[in-house]
Amino acid sequence: MPSLKNVLVLLVELFAIYLIVVMGRPLPMTPMRVAGIVIGVPAFVLWFIARMQLGKSFSIRPQARELVTHGIYSKIRNPIYLFGSLFIAAIIFYLERPVFLLAFALVIPMQLIRVKREEKVLQEKFGDAYLEYKRKTWF
Repeated sequence: MPSLKNVLVLLVELFAIYLIVVMGRPLPMTPMRVAGIVIGVPAFVLWFIARMQLGKSFSIRPQARELVTHGIYSKIRNPIYLFGSLFIAAIIFYLERPVFLLAFALVIPMQLIRVKREEKVLQEKFGDAYLEYKRKTWF
């Protein structure tokens, strides 16, 4: 069952998407916009599924509540970062603002730093179980 926090975050994000896409001026379909849709829709769906699968283990600061290894997490350790980043890139494509990809490129190293911090916390709490999980999964 999704937590109230996850549902509220999802509603805020859906509203932001609505403001960007629906409330904006009508935009003609161009190859860049089509690429944004093709990347963005599955990225958002997979991001949402990952958020729901993470459940109560979701936190802003690194915390080790539970080692989530099911669903998307059985293949990818950090699907929220991965699919969230793809979704942001998709919005940039959809809005045809590729110059924003330069600013977005600065976000990637920050996400990698967050991943390292989270990995440290998880390894301290779950030890060999986390190392085995890490060995079997990507990113």
